[in-house]
Amino acid sequence: MSEHYFTQEPVSRAEHRRIGVVLGGQEAEVVTAGGVFSPEHVDTGTRVLLDTVPEPVPGDLLDLGCGWGPIALDAGLRAREAGTPVTVWALDVNARALELTRTNARALGLEGPAGEPGGSPACVRAVTEEQVPAEVRFTQIWSNPPIRVGKAVLHGMLREWLPRLAPGGAAHLVVAKKLGADSLLRWLDDEDGAGLGPEFTAARVGNSRGFRVIRVDRAG
Repeated sequence: MSEHYFTQEPVSRAEHRRIGVVLGGQEAEVVTAGGVFSPEHVDTGTRVLLDTVPEPVPGDLLDLGCGWGPIALDAGLRAREAGTPVTVWALDVNARALELTRTNARALGLEGPAGEPGGSPACVRAVTEEQVPAEVRFTQIWSNPPIRVGKAVLHGMLREWLPRLAPGGAAHLVVAKKLGADSLLRWLDDEDGAGLGPEFTAARVGNSRGFRVIRVDRAG
């Protein structure tokens, strides 16, 4: 069976490389590797998402399916620039992706507890599902979700994490139109589909370069 970016323990050669990217409105150098999603650049869907999401707000932010970290790092850099106290939980099943995210967060000064005296007001924590404390609720969720895991797994992920939005919180998801963005929106906005409850609503808030950005709000 071929290896995918959502493999837990990639066995392919890492082949680490350094690339230049623009994250948080600034140029940065990051480390990527084989066996993770889009190791050569910030992929188009992620860029569309980052051009659409609002600024980080105080609290906990979840990057669901972080890869080498572009979404989490962008959020951390933007929060730090604004002086906004944010802990970004960068979640993935891929151990190599998590290590790359930790390396990049460390290099960009986003490692360590948010708001620590003398430190950054924002931090990025690369974690597995089991490492996210059960009591944490997210003011924001940003995700370029792994569509290729299949509908059943994707729906399970969203049913698990979207209910952990804090009241008044919002999630932004980017999905390619050709990979089912419109059907996913219908599922999310159907109380009998996603089954999230009447306090959740979903709408399309972005449409660019073949990608849709879907916003899911939880009533405050």
